[in-house]
Amino acid sequence: MELVGKITADRPLLVLAVKEEAQFLDTDLPVLLTGMGKVNAAVALATALAHGPRPAHIVNLGTAGALRPGWTGTHVVGAVIQHDLDTDLLRTLTGEAYGAALTLDVEDGPVLATGDAFIANEAAREHLAIQAHLVDMEGYALATAAARAGVPLRIVKHVSDDAGEGAAKSWRESVADCAQALAAWATRHLALR
Repeated sequence: MELVGKITADRPLLVLAVKEEAQFLDTDLPVLLTGMGKVNAAVALATALAHGPRPAHIVNLGTAGALRPGWTGTHVVGAVIQHDLDTDLLRTLTGEAYGAALTLDVEDGPVLATGDAFIANEAAREHLAIQAHLVDMEGYALATAAARAGVPLRIVKHVSDDAGEGAAKSWRESVADCAQALAAWATRHLALR
């Protein structure tokens, strides 16, 4: 976890997983780098929110794999699910709903599936495409931490790969271009200075 800048109650907090995704941000807004995966994301954001003023809102910028053909570009997510938690089985065992879908304040935004596995094979991609448009490794955890803290969250993802064979190589080759696109989105939609 790395926090650059100071969180204040009147400004947004930018949250990204890794420095490669943040490399072109030119801002005096606080930036939190969480590390990859749900646990790192949840712990980093919860810690940042617990040890200081709460930001006006949180903006998660990051890369995502496309689960459906033709998905490219930058997308503001409308809902997020946790694809690697067996919510139906847990409900039958406990009667409780763990890992339910979270709706964000964006109409008609794509569904993002979050899990701790980097999706890089056709079978997994096809299975997830039934439920979601995009896949990442942090979104659901960030949405949960933000919701529990009562801080609004916007998730913005730029497609880095097709979540199929060769996705890991595609991510490495495209992450700089994705970071530029995310920085451009932030410049257009946030007061960065």
